[in-house]
Amino acid sequence: MAEPGGAGAGAAVGGGPQQGSPAAGGVAAGGVARSAAESPGGPGSARSAGKKAQLRAAPRAKKLEKLGVYSACKAEESCKCNGWKNPNPPPTPPRAELQQAVVSLAEPCRSCSHALAAHVSHLENVSEEEMNRLLGIVLDVEYLFTCVHKEEDADTKQVYFYLFKLLRKCILQMGKPVVEGSLESPPFEKPSIEQGVNNFVQYKFSHLPSKERQTIVELAKMFLNRINYWHLETPSQRRLRSPNDDIAGYKVNYTRWLCYCNVPQFCDSLPRYETTQVFGRTLLRSVFTVMRRQLLEQARQEKDKLPQEKRTLILTHFPKFLSMLEEEVYSQNSPIWDQDFMVSSSRTGQLGIQTVINPPPVARSVSYSASPSSLEQPNSGNMSPACKVSSALDPNLGEKRKNNEPYSLEDSKRPRVVGDIPIELINEVMSTITDPAAMLGPETNFLSAHSARDEAARLEERRGVIEFHVVGNSLNQKPNKKIMMWLVGLQNVFSHQLPRMPKEYITRLVFDPKHKTLALIKDGRVIGGICFRMFPSQGFTEIVFCAVTSNEQVKGYGTHLMNHLKEYHIKHNILNFLTYADEYAIGYFKKQGFSKDIKVPKAKYVGYIKDYEGATLMGCELNPRIPYTEFSVIIKKQKEIIKKLIERKQAQIRKVYPGLSCFKDGVRQIPIESIPGIRETGWKPSGKERGKEPKDPDQLYSTLKTILQQVKISKQ
Repeated sequence: MAEPGGAGAGAAVGGGPQQGSPAAGGVAAGGVARSAAESPGGPGSARSAGKKAQLRAAPRAKKLEKLGVYSACKAEESCKCNGWKNPNPPPTPPRAELQQAVVSLAEPCRSCSHALAAHVSHLENVSEEEMNRLLGIVLDVEYLFTCVHKEEDADTKQVYFYLFKLLRKCILQMGKPVVEGSLESPPFEKPSIEQGVNNFVQYKFSHLPSKERQTIVELAKMFLNRINYWHLETPSQRRLRSPNDDIAGYKVNYTRWLCYCNVPQFCDSLPRYETTQVFGRTLLRSVFTVMRRQLLEQARQEKDKLPQEKRTLILTHFPKFLSMLEEEVYSQNSPIWDQDFMVSSSRTGQLGIQTVINPPPVARSVSYSASPSSLEQPNSGNMSPACKVSSALDPNLGEKRKNNEPYSLEDSKRPRVVGDIPIELINEVMSTITDPAAMLGPETNFLSAHSARDEAARLEERRGVIEFHVVGNSLNQKPNKKIMMWLVGLQNVFSHQLPRMPKEYITRLVFDPKHKTLALIKDGRVIGGICFRMFPSQGFTEIVFCAVTSNEQVKGYGTHLMNHLKEYHIKHNILNFLTYADEYAIGYFKKQGFSKDIKVPKAKYVGYIKDYEGATLMGCELNPRIPYTEFSVIIKKQKEIIKKLIERKQAQIRKVYPGLSCFKDGVRQIPIESIPGIRETGWKPSGKERGKEPKDPDQLYSTLKTILQQVKISKQ
């Protein structure tokens, strides 16, 4: 039997161990572990603890008999018997052990004929405490033996058997159980799930009032507790549900979870660790989506059983909490997983969430992916790798485009504009926006419902729900079957969504090797795409078709599709789009930055692009310095910066100054800038006013009086 590092351990579903075993009482794959696994005091662990207490209270002779069964014979070196066997075995079914007669130490072994005393001679001088410890291991061995025989999942059975042999060896050698092999020792990843959730609460909610913040802390504690008693799906079940996931990595983490977290809940002779304290972001990503869905479903089903105060907390606040946490879990650049995320001890104490002391690791830097697609093979069809985002869980995919233009050198040379905000102030506000200790980031309101059009699509991409691929037909290479299926799917989507366009025409362009299509894939099928033709020599790309299937619209997919297309073209140094939009598409293209003001010289595109009757020519100029797939996030942060600057300015000008008393002293006129507080509002005298001498008030009075009289005369 191999060590657990090579075993793909998992939990049984269906016929597994009896209730109380490590795999007992689980719901569907990846569901909440119920009954024995629901809490540390479940019936399985309670029954085991009761048996151990009963055995520890037994006479010493009975304890020696129990340990002798698992102790090798020491009568002579040639004897290979590894455990005493009762010559008069108990009846089947057996009566309660402690009601049976105590066996004499002279009783011979049914296997080697040597006395029981020869098997337990090494225990003569052992303390009662050590003997009780060994007896606890004995009961755990018997329990695991039952689990091995009742478990149906092969990987899980292998891990149970490994732990069974490990504990059996500990009894023989009177040692302590240590899981060996390639699993390593906990913690397996830093920061831990517990630390990450604690950082998340600090990052998003520390600015809230004490009462509201305490609500968030309760939600965080509830979430962590759920993870600690969550029953993970087996690797084989996960392979069926998500065949594209990293099953090998999941198997390693799952085996670790069985050995260090799950089985020790019921076999307390094994060292036990909390799942949230020894596992990190990798395991959380692998279970979060399923866990979130099932938690919310369970809450809705059991809402009538919840107290009123808990009902509001779980049904109203918990879904929003999980959605916000989900974005940070799958984001490639979330600060809650950074090594530099420092939290003051006073705030940590206020939150009351137990944290891991070890500092988190450095977050992986993010850049736009140019790694080859797993679908690209030497003899495949034409697929561009630049827009490939096959799995949001892979840190090397879905990366952002790197900005190679340094800000400081170029922008520092720009002439300052009158009214510009000092760069020092901007830097100070930026540090406030991004500083986890200040927590004044973009999500300032826990219940905020406002979000960008593409935010939901961006989140789905991070979770791996949707993927983007640039695909095309090829006459030079043998077409890849999957690419051809996607091209057929794109042809069907365009034909269905563009009924006025001839189907033969759509088919010809989609399969034309000169045209490419950015395909939007969800659950393995095409749900949208943008067909285009690039003209590198002319400096523009023509967008031919753009559509998303009707039942997937109004979800931000169209915006996210166009943003990915912009990123793809910036990488290929083509910075202009042209398209003929019909009356129904003009609104969409306007939202994506297109206008009727064409920046491309007419001589560049006339004769190159297809002209459509009754359509409007629209163009879009791309800015290579804008990361379009994150554009709405950047705008959101910019709005937050402006908001903070306004708040700072308002705090300054809210000061109430005393009224002017100089006029009581006979002063007839004062300069405007001498009024207290007027300069603080941003007022500045105009250039004309600065060059003029102040006028005599009497002269001004007579001039204005003359003007008034002339106006009255003219009306007559």
